[in-house]
Amino acid sequence: MTKTNSGVVRVTAAVLEKNGRILIACRGPEDHLAGKWELPGGKVEDGESPEQCLARELFEEFNLTVSLDEYLGASTYRYDHMAIELLVYRVRWESGEPVALVHADFRWVAPAELKQYEFAPADLPFVRKLEKGEIDIRSIPATR
Repeated sequence: MTKTNSGVVRVTAAVLEKNGRILIACRGPEDHLAGKWELPGGKVEDGESPEQCLARELFEEFNLTVSLDEYLGASTYRYDHMAIELLVYRVRWESGEPVALVHADFRWVAPAELKQYEFAPADLPFVRKLEKGEIDIRSIPATR
C-alpha cells in the first residue's frame, strides 16, 4: 500500500450515482470497522495511481467498470492504528452489475438518507457534504 512521506496510508473512495442515489457499502464482519458503511474504494497499492486504484477496487469488490469524472477532494483521519488520507472522486458507471464480492452489503441511497447509516469516521466529511447537497452527484449522466 502507498503511504505519503509522513506515513499516512492513501485510500480512495467513489461517489457513484444512479437515479439520484449513491452507492454505499457495509464492511464485513471480519474487517476493521465491521458493520460500518463507507463510500466504495480502497487502499492505493505501491506503483498505482489513485485513479487506477479506484477503478481496480470497484471492479474487484463490485464487478463494476467505472471511469473517473472528477476529483472531489481529500481529508485525513487518524485511527488508533494508522492515519489515512482519503481521496474522493466522482465516477461514472460504464458496465457491470453491482455484486457485493467483498462487502457484507451494499445499497443505493438518496443523499438525504445517508444520515440513517453509521459510516466509517474517515468518510464522514464527504458524507456530510453529500447530505447537505454540497457535492453535485448528478453532474455525470447516469449510464444505467
